[in-house]
Amino acid sequence: GTSLAVTGLLTSSSASAGIGYATGAGTAATQTTNRSNAVAANGLSGTITTNNTSLAADAAASFTFTNTSVAIGDVVLVSIRSGATTNQTLVYVTAVAAGSCQLTVHNEHASTAETGAIIINFAVIKAVAA
Repeated sequence: GTSLAVTGLLTSSSASAGIGYATGAGTAATQTTNRSNAVAANGLSGTITTNNTSLAADAAASFTFTNTSVAIGDVVLVSIRSGATTNQTLVYVTAVAAGSCQLTVHNEHASTAETGAIIINFAVIKAVAA
């Protein structure tokens, strides 16, 4: 591929086309067995479909997301795209390492279990230390 190095500001003035990854940069993975089972996929963006094991009220499950595109200084963004949630389910990154990150899914509902698979969007922002 071709590289572009910019030493000044890089912006988009489009109301609908921002700065991001193009078709081909994405990947998809599906978690098997349970909510704590590791998931592997290599790419800078994509989706993770979690296992559909019930997540009890006020419970959390963490799992390793192995991805060779992730470097230790990168920022991994995650959000819930869709799925069977109580609308009080959160997903967040709890650690980043070279080649992987740790994700946690937390059901914050006080009394209702989150049942069914959820789809998580992710994007890796390449970063460097000062």
